[in-house]
Amino acid sequence: MHPVNPPARLLMGPGPINADPRVLRALSTPLVGQYDPWMTGAMTETQALYRQVFGTENDATVLVDGTSRAGIEAALVSLLAPGDRVLVPVFGRFGHLLAEIAGRAGADVHTIETAWGQVFPTSVIEDAIVRVRPKLLAIVQGDTSTTMNQPLDELGAICERHGVLFYTDATATIGGNPLETDAWGIDAVSAGLQKCLGGPSGSAPLTLSPRAVSVLDGRRSVEAGIREPGDDVSEHPIRSNYLDLAMILDYWGPRRLNHHTEAASMLYAANECARILLDEGRDAVIARHELAGRAMLSGVQALGLQVFGDVAHKMHNVVAVTIPSAVSGDAVRGSLLEDHGIEIGTSFGPLHGKVWRIGTMGYNARKDAVVTTLAALEQALRRGGFAVPQGGGVDAALDVYAGAAPASAASAPAPASAAAAAAPLVRS
Repeated sequence: MHPVNPPARLLMGPGPINADPRVLRALSTPLVGQYDPWMTGAMTETQALYRQVFGTENDATVLVDGTSRAGIEAALVSLLAPGDRVLVPVFGRFGHLLAEIAGRAGADVHTIETAWGQVFPTSVIEDAIVRVRPKLLAIVQGDTSTTMNQPLDELGAICERHGVLFYTDATATIGGNPLETDAWGIDAVSAGLQKCLGGPSGSAPLTLSPRAVSVLDGRRSVEAGIREPGDDVSEHPIRSNYLDLAMILDYWGPRRLNHHTEAASMLYAANECARILLDEGRDAVIARHELAGRAMLSGVQALGLQVFGDVAHKMHNVVAVTIPSAVSGDAVRGSLLEDHGIEIGTSFGPLHGKVWRIGTMGYNARKDAVVTTLAALEQALRRGGFAVPQGGGVDAALDVYAGAAPASAASAPAPASAAAAAAPLVRS
């Protein structure tokens, strides 16, 4: 038996990424009971922080205890009753995931598809809504399998016009790309910590509009063991107990009706992720991701590598690079990991083994991480037999940073003051 002692890695793949040191410190703090006044205060504070992160005034803003997939499943199984019609535009692996989860919930699933590496014109989605007449539009904002970022800003108005609920999975985009829940008319958004928010996987922030909550109210059913006279008992309850958002809202709400034991350490981590983002400023964090992503994009292109997909619709925080035929993709990734301690990813399905995915997100969306990765990639490519211009990738990235205005302003996460970093989770 050996103690847990993982190797030092620079995680520059599509996620997870290295957690911010402040988040790691938060994870190590003491546990308290789920109904301790300090704990319920921490939950209330975390809800307020994530309203700002999501860009919403939704009262129903909570954490689902589980990875980002738990948030996705909670949203879909709670909003969709068996037989409800759902439309899922698929432009990568995670659109297929939404369709599968909705199907397992008993929904009548309709999909439209476009080539991996592309996004949907808004008009195509509206035409499908008119044809299918779904209860819910479920779409991924940024699909890391292809690195594409689907424009959402016009879809809320379209959904409202046609009486359709609008859900998006923003796991890969939140914090690093614009997301305006209320302004864009999104009824439900779920996310995760392990990408641009700079935390570990294991907690899924989620927000629901009043319109979405009204759907949950129609299916609300309180557990028999904690039910009181007058409590709701539905003939058609949500088909999951653990991921029942109506019960989760009761747990996070004023009644604090027992549902599960809150994952205290993950609550601390989620709280700190939000505080770090808001300390730096939402717009500043997005700008930092845009700059780091642009520097990485310029760097890989300067190394003579081809970028996969529609660059105009690429997420800020990850780039897909076509693997040159002259090298072994796995060998280059292995060299980066073994010789430099740097992890990048490949992809799934039709792109497996055909692209590398290189992330610049969260705590790793900073200049030193970008140039270190490019320097190591150059060396690994050269050893693998691919001719690359010496220092070309690093020089191109540094030129991007040098041209940023104000110079270097977005090159690294803003340092927190000692007082802020040491402040208690719940402040008076």
